Amino acid sequence: MAKSKRGIFVWSTLILCTAAMVLAPLSALAAGTLKVGVYGGYFKDSFDKHIFPDFEKETGIKVESIAEPTGEAWYVQLEQAAKAGIAPADVNMIAQLPMLRGQKTELWVPLDLNKIPNHKNLLPHFIHKYPDGGVDGIGAVSWYITLVSNTKVFPEAPTSWAAMWEPDKKDSLGLLALASNSWLLEITAATFFDGTKILDTKEGIQKVLDKLSTIKPNVKLWYRDEAQFQQALQSGEIPMGEYYHDVSVLAAKKGQPVRSTFPKEGGVLDSGIWAVPKSSKNIEEAHTFINYMCRPDIQAKLSREVGTSPTVKKELTDLTPEEFAAVSSDIPPILPRYDIYTGELSDWLNQKWTEMITE
Repeated sequence: MAKSKRGIFVWSTLILCTAAMVLAPLSALAAGTLKVGVYGGYFKDSFDKHIFPDFEKETGIKVESIAEPTGEAWYVQLEQAAKAGIAPADVNMIAQLPMLRGQKTELWVPLDLNKIPNHKNLLPHFIHKYPDGGVDGIGAVSWYITLVSNTKVFPEAPTSWAAMWEPDKKDSLGLLALASNSWLLEITAATFFDGTKILDTKEGIQKVLDKLSTIKPNVKLWYRDEAQFQQALQSGEIPMGEYYHDVSVLAAKKGQPVRSTFPKEGGVLDSGIWAVPKSSKNIEEAHTFINYMCRPDIQAKLSREVGTSPTVKKELTDLTPEEFAAVSSDIPPILPRYDIYTGELSDWLNQKWTEMITE
């Protein structure tokens, strides 16, 4: 995602108690090295600069950061390596759909929440679970997709995702090309069908696809290249669409005529999950790292330095209203229905998406 900053106040006595409770057992881990996989490029650079050094100082656990590709590629590597008893990384930032695929092969170590007491800081949807209720992942970072527009072409900010269907938006939209990264089914369901429960059934999905298909005359670009759409948005060539909130805010701060709006139905909140493959030999260290990342001050730091939305409750952070607005919103989010893209209807859905939406 993009970039931003944070910290938290605690009573000195509480610090001493916490140190006695938490740091004492870490001495046994001081000689350990933990491989942590994060998305490459700016994202990894930010973790290397702002997160890993302080973690090493506090715990004595050395971090070897691994640049991982986004999407399915890293999951496939982890799956293949696990069969050989190898872990390319002990803790991995995994997208939601690969998380679900890993559940089916039981790739992920069930996490012990007693060793991650800071999980209590998280919003509930960031506790990722196996079907039997066991925890297989903890929310690492999150980000929003919002309704973006060029302020010169549209001086008035839209208030609803429904604006994308309006007749005056003909040939004006840039939308993400895949069902499983655009979340347009969820956006359509939330806007016109009172929420995503309609996506529980094949018949309901079909109704949503029918409505979504009516947006096609307004779409100028189904994009996979984010930079291509951002450039067209800034120039006014494609003056409206869906895009990443943090990147849009950053562009606006740099003077670009770009606006990010959280519609009344909510922005789409996507996220990455910390997951540990069963082939890892550093399970205890992995729990320590994940617990560290669940701290409000660390999530606040990520918001400031990396531009991600905090996975912990807003009131636990020291983010100013302006800092919070740069990465998040108080409007309840639209949560992706990851299950429909990995379940028994996934092949049918992908075929319908191609036939009805992007062809």
